[in-house]
Amino acid sequence: MKNLVARFLKDESGATAIEYGLIAAGISLAIIAIVTSLGSTVSGKFNSINTQLGTAGG
Repeated sequence: MKNLVARFLKDESGATAIEYGLIAAGISLAIIAIVTSLGSTVSGKFNSINTQLGTAGG
């Protein structure tokens, strides 16, 4: 029984999986923030171009 508990305490594979999961979640959040920011910028550019084309065509 002592051997089983000692092996369990030495096993770090679960901790490694959790660390990788946290790293993946952090990267995902960073990507979402960047895409959201770029989306707003691109949307503003398209609106600006649309406004300029609307006034030029009239």
